[in-house]
Amino acid sequence: MLDISPVLLLSSGIIFLLVVARLNSCLFKPLLKHMDDRAESIKRDLENAKSNSANVDGMLAEANDVIAAAKKEAAAIRDKAYNEAKVNADAKLANAKADLEVKTEEFAKNLQVETQTLKNSLMASMPQFNESLKAKLSSI
Repeated sequence: MLDISPVLLLSSGIIFLLVVARLNSCLFKPLLKHMDDRAESIKRDLENAKSNSANVDGMLAEANDVIAAAKKEAAAIRDKAYNEAKVNADAKLANAKADLEVKTEEFAKNLQVETQTLKNSLMASMPQFNESLKAKLSSI
């Protein structure tokens, strides 16, 4: 019923082994080599990325240091400008106060002079007022 031919079985086995050998040399070995190369490339890229990350962290720290130094310098410049402005404002205020005191003194002197002048003129015209007042009272 079932006839197995040993020659056919043996030739099928040999062909199978030849196909497996041929596939191994033409397909599997290059495919495995490509996979190994790709894994090595990924490993190298990860190492480079870690190295770049370390470089970036260093640059970031350096940038933060530069920013901190710039902030300190800006604060120093701002304080210096504030102090200079305060000194200038105090000087101007002192000058203005001195000018106002001088003007106040001059005004007070002028006022005293005018007051004295007015008193003298009123005292000089007092007899006329008295006579006009007497004339008005006598006319009433």
